[in-house]
Amino acid sequence: TLARMGGDEFGILMEHLDDVDAAVDQATALLVALQSAFVLNDEQVYTGASVGLSFFPMDGTDADTLLRYADMALYHAKGIGRGVHACYSPDMEQHVQEDLRLHARLKDALAQGKLQLHYQPQVDVHSGQVVGAEALLRWNDPVLGHVSPARFIPVAEATGLILPLSQWVLDTACAQLARWARAGTPLRVAVNISAQQFRQPDFPQTVQQALQRHQVSAEWLDIEITESVAMSHPTQAREQLDALARLGCAIALDDFGTGYSSLAYLKALPVNKLKIDKSFMDGIPGDANDAAIARAIIALAKSLDLQLVAEGVETDAQLAFLRQFACETYQGWLFAKAMPADELSRLLGNQGPS
Repeated sequence: TLARMGGDEFGILMEHLDDVDAAVDQATALLVALQSAFVLNDEQVYTGASVGLSFFPMDGTDADTLLRYADMALYHAKGIGRGVHACYSPDMEQHVQEDLRLHARLKDALAQGKLQLHYQPQVDVHSGQVVGAEALLRWNDPVLGHVSPARFIPVAEATGLILPLSQWVLDTACAQLARWARAGTPLRVAVNISAQQFRQPDFPQTVQQALQRHQVSAEWLDIEITESVAMSHPTQAREQLDALARLGCAIALDDFGTGYSSLAYLKALPVNKLKIDKSFMDGIPGDANDAAIARAIIALAKSLDLQLVAEGVETDAQLAFLRQFACETYQGWLFAKAMPADELSRLLGNQGPS
């Protein structure tokens, strides 16, 4: 029995199953089926789902309880990455309550203008000049204290708050780009784009509107997506990235090397930059495997005529490695942590023309 519960949530009642494994098999088959493209008005459309499961009589003996527990399991499935299933367990209740409290406070912080964007400088390996920055979201809550993005971003993704949150980040970054341009210190800024935001059909138009609203040239905006987002729905990703490239934005591929990219497909994408993930930089220069992977990424980027940014550079030895193998740009605590816009403005003013 299938019922629409509201919005994009559906309930499925499966009877006469032998055990939990049989229900999990059904959930897995459903997730696989929903990953396939379907056609609307001659356009290929992609969708997906997450599944939360609860079981009678072990989890509950009435419909309200079973639905509430299945909803908690669904929330958990969304939080651990989407496109997966999760079965209810009693310890979920406390975790869900904590997430709901965090969600409520995050929603209020967004509405009340209590969030901040900080900017981590991106630095030329040879000259030491700041040539760009990555915009990073920061939240210091009066009750919860400093909340890490690693904690609140998954909650925003699971509750749908990620879309207005992402819009705020894009708009705030464009407003700051305009201020730097007016001050005579224009700076390229990279904005991280969430998977949900990137998959909105009108996302390129949203970017264009933000640029126009603040009268900013697209050449100063880098759109940064993760390798996994780019490769999960490659046809859709290419269409979105082509549209962004036509606007004049540069495209950066974040976390490169941590996923399972098709190199042939990567060549076909309008990507301008690769970012070497911090996890590879951590072991350099002592870890032979990390060093080998970093060298391979640098060589690949050069063969495809792509720019490179190394993340998480914290030591002089790591910087020397990047100079030796001709990686152009880095960011990390060796130069500076992410900082408020006014602090970076002073830094730009002191460095003079690049």
